[in-house]
Amino acid sequence: MGRQDPTSPRALDAVWGPLRRLTAARVGLPRSGASLGTPALLDFRLAHARARDAVHAELDMDALEAALRPLGLPVLRVRSAAAERSTYLMRPDLGRRLDEASRDVLRRLPGGQDLCVVIGDGLSAGAAQQHTLPLLENLLPLLRAHEWSLAPLVLLRHARVATSDDIGQALRVGCALVLLGERPGLSSPDSLGAYLTWAPRVGRTDAERNCVSNIRPQGLAPALAAAKLAYLLSRMRKCGVSGVALKDGMPDALE
Repeated sequence: MGRQDPTSPRALDAVWGPLRRLTAARVGLPRSGASLGTPALLDFRLAHARARDAVHAELDMDALEAALRPLGLPVLRVRSAAAERSTYLMRPDLGRRLDEASRDVLRRLPGGQDLCVVIGDGLSAGAAQQHTLPLLENLLPLLRAHEWSLAPLVLLRHARVATSDDIGQALRVGCALVLLGERPGLSSPDSLGAYLTWAPRVGRTDAERNCVSNIRPQGLAPALAAAKLAYLLSRMRKCGVSGVALKDGMPDALE
């Protein structure tokens, strides 16, 4: 019997198969000479196309608002200073602040609640569209059980993380939680990120936030993400800080 070609699909699967079953990363890809094998190459191109589509997709505000209504909170719509998607992608600075009309609307509302939840498209509108509702269905009961007062849900068009500072300051809330689509990867075009900021105000830095990322069924499941967020929020309220000053000591029993 001749020696098996170490680059054959069967040989590669024998070596890399156990690891492939544990991760979505592309490991031990089959090759044809100096190039990737055709199936692996086509899969890569499909993943790249999905990531590009995710970045350019628009959030369906009507559908998302209808899905969120049963949660029992008012829903508001605002937008950042980036008027168009193309502007949003090329001018991150505009995406980090509200447009003037939206800020005026929020300032006129009776604010002062403990928490405002902001839902934005970010760099993957599909992530917000798909995963926001399951996350909030798990999170809001935990917050209500601990008597958090909640501002209206805010739907934000062309959102960046820092826009939540502008929103939180306008509403005068104790804490802001923004949920938005993260930068797509080649194995995760629909990853939702959650960013928390204590005492939000314009000028806060990323070092003053906490982040829970990769919220999706194939990553951090919504129920586990909700438990993590509820824990971090309770620590923020107790300590009066967020970001690097707040350490995540969540007990394993709560995960």
